[in-house]
Amino acid sequence: MKVIDLHADEKELIRLAIDRNRHAQQLMYQRHAPKMLGVCRQYIKDVHQAEDVMITAFMKVFTNLAHFEGKGSFEGWIRRIMVNECLSYLRAHRRIGFLEDKPYAEPGFNDIECNLSVEAIQSLIDDMPDGFRTIFNLYVIEGYKHKEIAEMLDIHEGTSRSQFAAARRHLQERIQKLEMYGNGTE
Repeated sequence: MKVIDLHADEKELIRLAIDRNRHAQQLMYQRHAPKMLGVCRQYIKDVHQAEDVMITAFMKVFTNLAHFEGKGSFEGWIRRIMVNECLSYLRAHRRIGFLEDKPYAEPGFNDIECNLSVEAIQSLIDDMPDGFRTIFNLYVIEGYKHKEIAEMLDIHEGTSRSQFAAARRHLQERIQKLEMYGNGTE
């Protein structure tokens, strides 16, 4: 068995993992799992379910590794698989629900000074309805356009826009409420 240096060249690591080198696969998992768990956690509240989805997605990463063309970053390729697996999980468990379509109006820019911790903000995002949270994450965190989100979720582009606007309002109201009560110490 060939020992792989911890800082092995990524292309070589990918090549070895394609050849089913278990050590290379393990190293790839160790390198990317912490960040990818964070990605899955953005979509799935329960950390244990998020971890299960992440592991399933890594199986897809290893199964489809030969299809990575080297265009763009490898981490970005893995991230896309993670997001798609999270969306599949949410669809399969009927966790994504959307409120009825409302006309979309481009939200005004509110200057809310936010002094919340990352954990507090993540908690606010976790408390959003699943449809809000999913579209919010796809748009804000992942950088997808509303048209892409609509295609991914099989919804109308207007639904994506209105859900994002509602999610943004929901989050702003929660932040203002927490700020008013001293960072959540009601």
